[in-house]
Amino acid sequence: MQIDVSGDSNIGTAKVGLGPVHAAVQPSGTAHVFVANSLDDTVASFSPAPPCSVPPCSVTGLGSVVFTSLPTGSVPVFVHTTENSTVYVANSGANTVAAVSITSNVVTNIIPVGTNPVALAETPDAKKLYAVNQGDSSVTSINPLNKTVNTTITDPTINSPLWALARSDSGRVYVLSQGNGDVAVIDPNTDALVNPGTPVSAGAGANFMMYEKNSNRLYITNPTAGTVTILNAAADPPNNLLATIDLTAGPNAPCPAGCSALTVSALPDGTRAYIASLVLSGNSVAEQVTVINTSSNSITKGISLASVPVVTGCGSARFRISTATSGDSSRVYVASCDAGSVAVIRTSDDTALRNPNGTIYTLPAPVSAANPPGPGLPPPPQNPVFVIAGP
Repeated sequence: MQIDVSGDSNIGTAKVGLGPVHAAVQPSGTAHVFVANSLDDTVASFSPAPPCSVPPCSVTGLGSVVFTSLPTGSVPVFVHTTENSTVYVANSGANTVAAVSITSNVVTNIIPVGTNPVALAETPDAKKLYAVNQGDSSVTSINPLNKTVNTTITDPTINSPLWALARSDSGRVYVLSQGNGDVAVIDPNTDALVNPGTPVSAGAGANFMMYEKNSNRLYITNPTAGTVTILNAAADPPNNLLATIDLTAGPNAPCPAGCSALTVSALPDGTRAYIASLVLSGNSVAEQVTVINTSSNSITKGISLASVPVVTGCGSARFRISTATSGDSSRVYVASCDAGSVAVIRTSDDTALRNPNGTIYTLPAPVSAANPPGPGLPPPPQNPVFVIAGP
């Protein structure tokens, strides 16, 4: 589903395959969207519809979907690139990374890595690619030029890693481990850890990390602790702990007790960060977005979203709730697996858009192939599992 920011509307859908779990956008050149489909071992690729230049607009026309087949049992879970020629796919079931040509949509290389690769990070200069292997607590360094393995990196600080990011200057790569919450820092020039033995931790259970290039900071969510940790990436290693914010404490409508912070995104202008969280209570899930002022590292507002029934299968989704910010910093989009829809936050006053009757305005996901819940009712919506901003 593609959303037009100018009109907060769905302007097109693409059928991308079975079990889509992650997506990436080609960073430059001819824009393509790539989707990893974990249930049918494919990668889908399509061109997004052009943006609206002068609203109101009626823009439609997503490009045709092209599928790239991976070896049976690959179970792709992550797709990533900083290049215009190759996109990389982490295959958790085969312990490999597939290199796929963007022009021909053909697999050009299968690269062996560690056990259960779950994330990828390529430096912006495209000189190094790193595969995060959760199964054996290692990181594989890959040469994107010849698609070969440079080395495998292990260290006690790397414990069940699940996320990695490259700094905007390509000078450092950060690896987040869920087992201990440590952030390991790699020097891409040497593939060595920077100051090993002195990690900074966001706490065991930390699950997601976002790099904000304007302020050169790392934001890390921890659903177990209900916190977001902010680190100064200009420090080497980033052991300058700027703040650990308890989303359940303080003024301005904090997240309720039991709040699980799952993902975070920042406005392109760098002024605010938005943390998506949820609270489970029996058979219902309440969703909220907490707004952080990046200058003061403090909560400015809590935005309550839907309270919906728990949907079977969403509990195992890696991105049960996720956020993305528009390029003009005017909107934050919150995709919810359980709600089957995308909510919209207006950043001018950090308020969720509402319908005339006062209910939360959402963009429903396309209907599924499941049976309708009752006579005369439409089939239920599909369940969004990831949202990403376009070029």
